[in-house]
Amino acid sequence: MVQKAKILLVDDRPENLLALEAILSALDQTLVRASSGEEALKALLTDDFAVILLDVQMPGMDGFETAAHIKRRERTRDIPIIFLTAINHGPHHTFRGYAAGAVDYISKPFDPWVLRAKVSVFVDLYMKNCQLREQASLLRLQLEGGQAGGEDAKEAAGLLAELSARLAAVEEQAEALSKQLDESADAAAVATAAHLERKLTGLRRALDALEPGSGGGASPMPSQT
Repeated sequence: MVQKAKILLVDDRPENLLALEAILSALDQTLVRASSGEEALKALLTDDFAVILLDVQMPGMDGFETAAHIKRRERTRDIPIIFLTAINHGPHHTFRGYAAGAVDYISKPFDPWVLRAKVSVFVDLYMKNCQLREQASLLRLQLEGGQAGGEDAKEAAGLLAELSARLAAVEEQAEALSKQLDESADAAAVATAAHLERKLTGLRRALDALEPGSGGGASPMPSQT
């Protein structure tokens, strides 16, 4: 059974959280509520999330400050953040969101289909990363356990080839997505493409380290997302 990805929804207004849950329920993932920046940071201490939907305007710790805390933590700094805001202060306000580490910035009221599509991209990437890490960990155990001969060697080589092929398919999808995003030439496109490229580069480097003769058989896989 494939484990569901967790999506963190952060907003101080219960009706907004309810609306987000209604929109994202079709993705069939685990939706986690947080009604403040402090509550979001607590949730991030124990759980791994595929993506964070973060409201900008919140009393106390606002979205920008919350994002800054998230990006300072090694455990959570690579989790993609989509900022949600009910107001539009112009380019400077939007730039502040990207400077705080957002991969996208959506103004309310937003198109439910667009929001769902954007979130699904990061959920899909997160799930593929998890599968690759699990299979790479299994392969690493085989290699470190001295299974270097006969059928075991063939099994390890086959698994490595399968992992490489799967990652190549993800890289191809990401390249196509990056080309589409580049055409829009906005800050969200640049941030999203850069995030995808960073994650896939880390995965490819870790996988290459497992190749026979690379000298990196025990290299750890990168963190989630």
